[in-house]
Amino acid sequence: MKNAVVLAAGLHAAAAAAQTACSSILVPSYSAPVVASGWQAQLVAGGLTKPRSIAFDSTGALLVVESGKGISRHRFTDNGGTCLSANHSHMLVELTTLNHGLALSSDGATLYASSAEAVFAWTYDAKTASTSGRTRMLVANMSNSDLVTRTLLMSQHQDGTLLVSRGSSDEHEAQSESMTSGLSQIRAFDVGNRSAFATPYNFATDGRLLGWGLRNSVGVGEHPITGGVYAVENSADGVTRNGKDVHENNPGEELNFFGYLNGTVTANQGGNFGYPHCFAVWDASEIPDNDGLAIGKQFARQENATLRDETCASDYIPPRLTFPAHYAPIDIKFAPAGDTAYITFRGSFDRTTPVGYRLSTLSFDPPTGAPVADPSSATALTDVLTNADNTVCPDKCFRPVGLALDASGRVWMTSDSTGEIYVLQRTGKGGEGVFVQPAGKGAGGGSGGGTGEKSGADGRGVGYWGVVVAGLVAGLVVF
Repeated sequence: MKNAVVLAAGLHAAAAAAQTACSSILVPSYSAPVVASGWQAQLVAGGLTKPRSIAFDSTGALLVVESGKGISRHRFTDNGGTCLSANHSHMLVELTTLNHGLALSSDGATLYASSAEAVFAWTYDAKTASTSGRTRMLVANMSNSDLVTRTLLMSQHQDGTLLVSRGSSDEHEAQSESMTSGLSQIRAFDVGNRSAFATPYNFATDGRLLGWGLRNSVGVGEHPITGGVYAVENSADGVTRNGKDVHENNPGEELNFFGYLNGTVTANQGGNFGYPHCFAVWDASEIPDNDGLAIGKQFARQENATLRDETCASDYIPPRLTFPAHYAPIDIKFAPAGDTAYITFRGSFDRTTPVGYRLSTLSFDPPTGAPVADPSSATALTDVLTNADNTVCPDKCFRPVGLALDASGRVWMTSDSTGEIYVLQRTGKGGEGVFVQPAGKGAGGGSGGGTGEKSGADGRGVGYWGVVVAGLVAGLVVF
């Protein structure tokens, strides 16, 4: 009985502390997101201007590209779990042409960001929260219409190597057929010892070509154990096959593999992945003349004497995995153990029934650095955070974009359309998912949807307090 009283007192004290710590919880203007079982999520920042890519500096501050504005820097009061609140924000770089890409050098002393035309660099001091010196242009000649994001990834396995992804110009997609156009490609550049006054690299002719025939590989990631390079591909909209509209469920979005930067495996490196002629199959039943077509294969947009499905199979590199059409993958980040990749899906705009709009995970085998799922799998993704009702999207829902993992293993995610930042954390195996909201607001339910959990005094669901109780018993919960 004494132990029960002590436990109850401890639980009451913990609840009071948590309520105080999370007294200023933000509430989305739309229906609360649905959180998967074993996860907790909280909205921790709002009012940003189209937040895209994010990264943590060496002091733990969060850097955010605000499209059309520049790079902002944010500090948070951290009360444990997802209980965080912004306590300081300021513009670090004011440059309105910046629109997506962000990276830091391995030592954290150089900051990189991108516009539609170029990659820029600044000397950065995380302790003084400031940049110094001139704005340097490292890579140029990337302007085109339509697909204007230039994703940046600083390799953690090849020091000083910066990966840059450039999409197609949909208005002139035939230009992507030429390698020299620089369109629809991912390239790697040596920026580690680049002089501050060196002539910028020309994207179309310089650097190491990792892959081409890629319509828009917005998310690029590097496996933390093996160094394997992966990218998630936004495939084309409005596609026809032999003159028939197949755009509702095809082509599928893609996960592609580009080998290793150290040159040990380069089977696919520098190869053509099919665009604008060959596309990933998602729903073969929608495709006319579909003999032999299935997930894991590509179909020819227009079969003729020189291009057929067999040509796609023999002359182009197929996706390592295929995801549902129109999901629009934007970022991919790996957990440090290499067993999980997180992928944001910003969602559709060219489909009768909206799809996507979610954060999902993908299982990897750490020693090999390869996805666990077979290339023919239609169920490789596991959803973590989804919208309660996709039919109101894209206007009244979150649209996830950038990802970053902090030192505590929490997942940070931007929503550009709503100007928000979310934080998610695993709460353990099983139990309802919890969306943290103030008292009186219904928390989001688990992955099965529904009306949500019954909330405690601070807006946390009972599933959360079950974890708290278990932690108190084990002596592991710290507020």
